[in-house]
Amino acid sequence: MSWYRLIITLFVLLSVSTSTIHAKKLMSIAEDELIIRGLLFDEYKAYKNSYKVYKKLFDLTGEEIFLFKEATSSLLSREYIIESISRLKAWDKIHPDRLEVRRLLIPLYLTSRQVEHAKKEAEYLLEQSSELIDLDLASNSFLYAGEFKRALNLLNKIYETVPNEDVLLKITEVMDEFTGERKKAIQLLETHRRMNISSKDVYIKLLILYQKEKDIDGVLETYKALYEQEKNEHYLSKVIDAYVYKRDLDGAIAFLEKYKNKTVLLYELYKAKKYFSKALGLVDTLYEQDKNAKWLAEKGILIFEKAEDKNDKNMIKEALSHFEKAFTLGNDDSLYLNYYGYTLIDKEVDVEKGIQILKDALVQQPNNTYYLDSIAWGYYKQGECAKAYAFMKRVVDEEGLNEPEIIEHWNAIKQCK
Repeated sequence: MSWYRLIITLFVLLSVSTSTIHAKKLMSIAEDELIIRGLLFDEYKAYKNSYKVYKKLFDLTGEEIFLFKEATSSLLSREYIIESISRLKAWDKIHPDRLEVRRLLIPLYLTSRQVEHAKKEAEYLLEQSSELIDLDLASNSFLYAGEFKRALNLLNKIYETVPNEDVLLKITEVMDEFTGERKKAIQLLETHRRMNISSKDVYIKLLILYQKEKDIDGVLETYKALYEQEKNEHYLSKVIDAYVYKRDLDGAIAFLEKYKNKTVLLYELYKAKKYFSKALGLVDTLYEQDKNAKWLAEKGILIFEKAEDKNDKNMIKEALSHFEKAFTLGNDDSLYLNYYGYTLIDKEVDVEKGIQILKDALVQQPNNTYYLDSIAWGYYKQGECAKAYAFMKRVVDEEGLNEPEIIEHWNAIKQCK
C-alpha cells in the first residue's frame, strides 16, 4: 500500500470513529437532558408529562428502568393505563418472569378495573415471592375481587411481621366495612396503641369505630389518651363533653384537677355540683388572672350559697360587699344585678334599692322570668299588690307552676291586699 493510500485510509477510519464518538456524546447529552426533565416533572407531580419523557427514553435506549418509570407515571397520573399495560406485556414476552412487571401490572389492571387479570398476576406473584410488598400488592387484588377473608389473611401476615400502621388501618377498615368484625378491629387498634407510639390516624379510627358502636366509654378513653399525648385543648373539651354526656361531672372534675388547667370550666363544674368551698378556693385565682370584676360578683354568690344560715347578717353583708365592688369596677351583667337585687329584697336589707337594681336588669332582658319574679317579690314586700300581681302573672303564664319558689311567690302575691 502506498503512503498516500495509507494516509487516506487512516483519515477515513479516524473520521468514522470521531463521528461515532460524537454521535454517542450527542445521544448521551440528549438522554441526560430527558432524565433531568423527567425528574423535574416527577418533583412537581406533573406525571402526565413525566410519562411522555420516560416513554421517549425507553424508546431511545430500551433500558427497563425507563419502562418501569413510564408505567409508574401512568399509574400516578391515571393516564395511558391501557398503553402501559400493552408495553409491559410486550416487554414481558421478551424478558419473562420478572416480578417487577407483576408489581406494576397489578395496580394498572386494578386502575382499569380488569380485576380478574389483576388476580391472575397476584396469584403468580404469591407463588414466586413472600416479600411483604408483594403480599400487600396481592391483597389489593383480592379486596377488589371481594375476597375479603383472603385479603385479610395476607394483610395480617404483613402486620404480624412488621406492625405497620397503614396496614393495620387497612385491616380494620376491611373488618369494619366488609367482614362484620368491628369489635375485633377495635381490639387490634387498642392493642397497637398501647404497645406502640401511635399516630393520630389510629386514634381517629378508634373514635369512628367507638361512635359506630355507641360506646361512650371508648370515646372518652380515646380522647383522654389523645389529650395525654398531645395536650391539645380541643381534645380536653371533648373529654369534658363525654363526661357531661355520661352525667359524670365528678369524673370531669377529677380529670381537670389532675391536669391543673381549664380553670374556668373547673369552676363552673364546682358550681354545678355545689362544691362551693372548692369554687371559693378557685375564684380569687381567676380574678388574679384577668382582673375581671365578674369574679368578685361570683364570690358574693358563693359566700351566700355556701352559708348554712342564709339569714346570717354578717354573711349577707360580706356577700353584698363583693357585688358592690364588682359594680363599682364596671360590671353590670344583669345576672349579677338580679342576684344582688333579689338578695336586698328577700333579706329586707333595702327593698327600694333592690327594685331599682332589678329595673336595670330588666332593661337588659325585659322578658327574663327570673328577673320578673324578683321584681314582683320586691313590690310584694312593699305592699304594692297590683304591681306584684301583674309581674308575677307574666311569670306563671310563661313558666307555669313547676318550681317551688314560683309557687311560693304566686300563692303569697295572690293573697296580697
